[in-house]
Amino acid sequence: MKQVVQNYKSGELAVLDVPVPGCKPGGVLVRSAYSLISTGTELMKVSEAGMSMVGKARSRPDQVAKVMQSVATNGVPATYRKVMGKLDSYTPLGYSLCGVVEQVGAGIDDVKVGDLVACAGNEHALHAELNWVPKNLYAPVPDGLAPRHAAFGTVGSIAMQGVRQGESRLGEVALVIGLGLIGQLVVQLLAASGVRVVGVDPDPVRCELAERLGAAACGDPASAAVEAAVAELTGGHGVDQVYLAAGGGSNQPVELAAKLSRDRGRVVDIGKCRLDLPWNAYYEKELDVRFSRSYGPGRYDPEYELDGRDYPIGYVRWTERRNLACFLDLLALGRVDVEPLVSHIADFDDAVETYQSLKDGDLKAVAVLFRYPQHAGEAGEAEAPAMAVPAVRRNGGVSAPARAAKTPVRLAFVGAGNYATSMLLPHLTQRDGVELSTVVTTTALSAANAQRKFGFAEATTDLDAVLGDKSIDAVFVVTRHSSHAELTRKALLAGKTVFVEKPLALTEDELAGVLAAVEESGNDRLQVGFNRRFAPLLQEARKRFGTRTGPASLRYLVNAGRLQHGSWYLQQGTEGSRFAGEGGHFIDTASWLLEADPVSVYAVAPSGNEDLQVVLRYPDGSTATISYVTTGAPGFPKETLDLVADGKVLRLDDFVRASVYGRKKWVSSRLPKARDKGQNAELAAFIKAVRTGGPMPVPLESLVATTAATLAVQTGLAGGAPVTLAGAR
Repeated sequence: MKQVVQNYKSGELAVLDVPVPGCKPGGVLVRSAYSLISTGTELMKVSEAGMSMVGKARSRPDQVAKVMQSVATNGVPATYRKVMGKLDSYTPLGYSLCGVVEQVGAGIDDVKVGDLVACAGNEHALHAELNWVPKNLYAPVPDGLAPRHAAFGTVGSIAMQGVRQGESRLGEVALVIGLGLIGQLVVQLLAASGVRVVGVDPDPVRCELAERLGAAACGDPASAAVEAAVAELTGGHGVDQVYLAAGGGSNQPVELAAKLSRDRGRVVDIGKCRLDLPWNAYYEKELDVRFSRSYGPGRYDPEYELDGRDYPIGYVRWTERRNLACFLDLLALGRVDVEPLVSHIADFDDAVETYQSLKDGDLKAVAVLFRYPQHAGEAGEAEAPAMAVPAVRRNGGVSAPARAAKTPVRLAFVGAGNYATSMLLPHLTQRDGVELSTVVTTTALSAANAQRKFGFAEATTDLDAVLGDKSIDAVFVVTRHSSHAELTRKALLAGKTVFVEKPLALTEDELAGVLAAVEESGNDRLQVGFNRRFAPLLQEARKRFGTRTGPASLRYLVNAGRLQHGSWYLQQGTEGSRFAGEGGHFIDTASWLLEADPVSVYAVAPSGNEDLQVVLRYPDGSTATISYVTTGAPGFPKETLDLVADGKVLRLDDFVRASVYGRKKWVSSRLPKARDKGQNAELAAFIKAVRTGGPMPVPLESLVATTAATLAVQTGLAGGAPVTLAGAR
């Protein structure tokens, strides 16, 4: 793998090929997606490495003291060899990143392979393709938070620990001196806590940025405007807290802190600045000077950081890891916004040039991110690794002969919940030539209720007996989402024709398992409940729209609304996300209208809610945008769709009215009854295929492509980038 390193003796920076770290117990192996350059701490280290030996000694008097102690103990020759050996070696850079768990070590049970985590530590969250990170130095990334934003986790923890040391209270006034990366985050955290903030920095651009992010006023340290703002906000008493987030050799920050603090105010040192405290000024106001140690309690404690021994929450509320998790939550909720701080995103392979540009001043930045190869995309956007659409392979075949005239199609239902009993079974009970043979549920009572209401011949909880019954022609899988793939796999292996309500699968592994059953058995008699393509109104509108010659643009607004408390759809840990459960409906409809399968998927989600924007790209250049929102007005229609191409527009209004605009205008009459979203027509097509032995209503390849695209939405959200559907038709 590759890693950014520096030789502290010569100052040389390099991207070296180094061995992959082992995955030790008590931690995880993480593949980096983004890592953050600390434009303060890291650039200081890079600059020091370029100094002469005298310059290095002057910049690090603490290290000189250690050398002198070693000389006294070990003598000059031994100390010289030790110092030169240490200086003339490569050291790592970096301490804040976000990546994907690639391997889990023994003793770790809070994350799994494939999870997105934010990592901390100048020995564990390095600018490298892979890092081993101990348990207390990583935290899972909340759903919907982009990896490039989660990469700020460590510096966010540093800022948060500083704010905690200041013990800020609602309504107080704070002064933040230094509006670099840490200072900008301190401003936002204080503002989110109800504290009014005045910022100080000689750079007017940074001052403007801080004001946009919540500061009441900002200005140059030499400006009278800063003193005036403090006087106005505090009634002339002075600020309650000062946060020193500046670097450099000037003593101006601590002098300004004393000048603008109130009596018995608090001064918190977060950055590394000169601290020659003016005794009289600090004594007369009895100022409380505090230091903020990095990410929080646990830092520099090997038992905490390396051995994973947590501090009891009753004694230490905010540890390193809890600070990290808290900051990620604030990002996900939109209380802190780091996107405006991102000045530049550089490819990891360009690390040396990026550092040099920062050091020379050619690149002026608050925050710079390294994007790793698997996240490199088009137009400067990160792109997740291509997601393969599994190939459909059939081994031999399961015969599906046409049935004798007047012989009923015998059906079994696995599951009899709300959707089955309200949207499927009422249609089937009214259809000639259909016999409801057996209903299978996990509880005897629900099976008995379905038997009584819909006239099933039998009710049971024994699935194996149903699958082994050769008289049953087709099996409907209408259970909770997490069981769909496994039940479908079993039914296919048993030789049954299968109708499974969406989704077909919640993970790539589940989808692969279904296709393995198809290949093993040769049975590809499968239908997924994507009913909207069968809706009579949409069928008619598509016919009126006619053939298409050029690329199309499709917009699909789904006003999904909020779920009621207690809905099992909210059990994302077991049942998948809400979009994973029903998003296939809308992707299938778009693909059917555009007569192709998508080749890439890009998804974004605003922080703090479940709204999604999904952009699908198709082989001919057509695009479909699905806006899946939960924050809309309940009274607005649930589904509206527009298809634009070749000077024509197709409009669908919630399956109640449709229109086509072109050379001629066509507008449907408003449906007199309830919306028909195609379930009845879909079931008719399915029963016909079972009865005649003819092709299934939707090709298996299309069902697989839609499912893969739905799964790619979550992959794209986790990676913050488009996902290419490799192998898509």
